[in-house]
Amino acid sequence: MPQPPVFDVLGVGFGPSNLALAIAVTEYNAAVGPEDVVTAHFLERQAGFGWHRGMLLEDATMQVSFLKDLVTLRNPSSPFTFLNYLHGHGRLVDFINHKNLFPLRVEFHDYFEWAAEKVDDLVSYGHDVVSVRPVTEDGVVTHFDVSSRTSGGEVEVRRARNLVVATGLRASLPDGVTPSDRVWHNRDFLQRVEALDDPRRLVVVGAGQSGAEVTAFLHERFRDAEVCAVFARYGYSPADDSSFANRIFDPAAVDDFYAAPEQVKRRLMDYHANTNYAVVDSDLIAELYRRVYREKVVGAQRLRLLNLSRVAELAETADGVRVTVESLSSGARTVLDADAIVYATGYREADPTGLLGDLAARCARDEQGRLRVGRDYRLDTDDDVLGGIYLQGGTEHTHGISSSLLSNTSIRVGEILQSVLDRRAPAVPVQPAYAISASHPG
Repeated sequence: MPQPPVFDVLGVGFGPSNLALAIAVTEYNAAVGPEDVVTAHFLERQAGFGWHRGMLLEDATMQVSFLKDLVTLRNPSSPFTFLNYLHGHGRLVDFINHKNLFPLRVEFHDYFEWAAEKVDDLVSYGHDVVSVRPVTEDGVVTHFDVSSRTSGGEVEVRRARNLVVATGLRASLPDGVTPSDRVWHNRDFLQRVEALDDPRRLVVVGAGQSGAEVTAFLHERFRDAEVCAVFARYGYSPADDSSFANRIFDPAAVDDFYAAPEQVKRRLMDYHANTNYAVVDSDLIAELYRRVYREKVVGAQRLRLLNLSRVAELAETADGVRVTVESLSSGARTVLDADAIVYATGYREADPTGLLGDLAARCARDEQGRLRVGRDYRLDTDDDVLGGIYLQGGTEHTHGISSSLLSNTSIRVGEILQSVLDRRAPAVPVQPAYAISASHPG
């Protein structure tokens, strides 16, 4: 059997994180001689690039600055910056006049697609990774054979010296809830909402940004429908996007978090969870409140906020869903017959070891059963595994709140690439112009 193609870096998944890594590799290779080039390839199960397509609402904006794009914090002079994208599309001056740090989400997705097209020679779409097998030499794991199944059912094998796993987050639904044509996670929102035909009532579960966005969208889109938002909180809580709190997303904060004792890590997550989790932009909160108040004034309430409540029972009917909402304070129950229910209940980190097969047993875990991860995002394995397995995501317990967010993506991929370079023999110094290893941009 012929040996499969061998790569220095093989990426599993091709969302924004591994896209940023592909760009970092491309820029590095452009600055070194042929003998020092890093060979890389990426496998993505989707037919093309896509990032949270189900929530690309036309008016929704990003929650991070455009400067936290795929490259700027690592290499401000890169041709892959969001500003260069705007310039190429003839919108740079218009964007500047807009006086806004936060682009539309659909625009940032278009930027991602624009960047992905420029490195599409490094990615194979329509490839679902089905297994990772260690390749041993004298008892030492030197490579990984990665098998992927194409959309046509064929299995292809590629060999890697290093893996970078970036398979994203998994939609989280409450126990016992199964998605269907009437029961959705907001991940699939836009695809599902098109099938609604003159709905009478819609229910949204969740008090975070996605829940508020879905609620506002449905209320605006279906002018004859009642929209019921159900959440356990008393009201929507504003996101803390103040300047000092936002420093929890700085590259230097990753160093602080990684070095901190476990009890300090927990405190930091508790202190600053309201920068990201179950919180809503203040402008959107104000808009929803205006709508509720306006409807009270005119005496035609379509937007109902069922706060301090939970969905106690859910049953599908012949033409919709029957939702039983229970008050957490009084225990009183309200039955809502609805056309559909949308769960904006967040995401959970995927366990990367599910792909690793026998290699999973060779990955070290801490006292709480969590994967041990080095500062360079490399899994801590036994000494006989020479190949590196890196994680983009699934490292919140070690690297902090920004581990699955865009804020540090450009810096993180530079650190991963630098680690790959440092661990190969002989080590190749990174060209200063690209500042791959810089974790504290000036």
